[in-house]
Amino acid sequence: MNEDARTLFSRPESLNEVVTHYCPGCTHGVIHRLVAEVLDELGVRENTVGVAPVGCSVFIYKYLGTDFLEAPHGRAPALATGFKRLRPDMMVFTYQGDGDLASIGMGEIVHAANRGEKITTIFVNNAVYGMTGGQMAPTTMPGQVTTTSPGGRNVNDTGYPIRVAELLSALVTPNYIERVAVHTPQHIIKAKQAIRKAFTYQKEGRCFSLVEVLSTCPTNWGKTTEESLDWVESRMVPYFPLGCYKDPETAEVPDGAV
Repeated sequence: MNEDARTLFSRPESLNEVVTHYCPGCTHGVIHRLVAEVLDELGVRENTVGVAPVGCSVFIYKYLGTDFLEAPHGRAPALATGFKRLRPDMMVFTYQGDGDLASIGMGEIVHAANRGEKITTIFVNNAVYGMTGGQMAPTTMPGQVTTTSPGGRNVNDTGYPIRVAELLSALVTPNYIERVAVHTPQHIIKAKQAIRKAFTYQKEGRCFSLVEVLSTCPTNWGKTTEESLDWVESRMVPYFPLGCYKDPETAEVPDGAV
């Protein structure tokens, strides 16, 4: 390996040198690295506080070399709001899974976005409760088999999966909302661009920002790593379309809304 290659693929300063606990094929680690790279590139690592929730996402505090706060289940946006208002000079972000954010924490994220809190949320959507045994989540796909929907999700009984990016983008408040994925190198590059944009908007004091990341869960999906990557492309992306759903650069506030 030449010197340029070693430099290009060196460990981000914001990423701790520890062995991962995540299951083989889980893409949480990829997302962790993208966040770490962005914090390094923006030069904000020493001025950043993360908020860890409940679920697989909670262990991000082991892997990122920033300060962290621990939030009760679903309450990360509320804790982040309080800290950011106390210390507006700090960069504050939450790192949440779909079971945390889109279920018990739905009210918290909707109102944080509606208030335009100047925080950033990285929302990991793997369509299942990962840590607690693979139960059906608010984002579980129609017909998807989980431990609590062994016959597949029946939308007539449980409703359809919640599309968080679309839901939040319907708010009048100008925010930055984008959905990305990390199942191919090309998508990883685009995901980093979105995460960097989200943190940049916060650094500039512009708006609330949320990046939804479609992620894998081979263990609870009962699939191999390769099958899981294919499933993101074939099943998740069609139901959760990728793209920028709202950007303060283009958002228009309706007449009479102010």
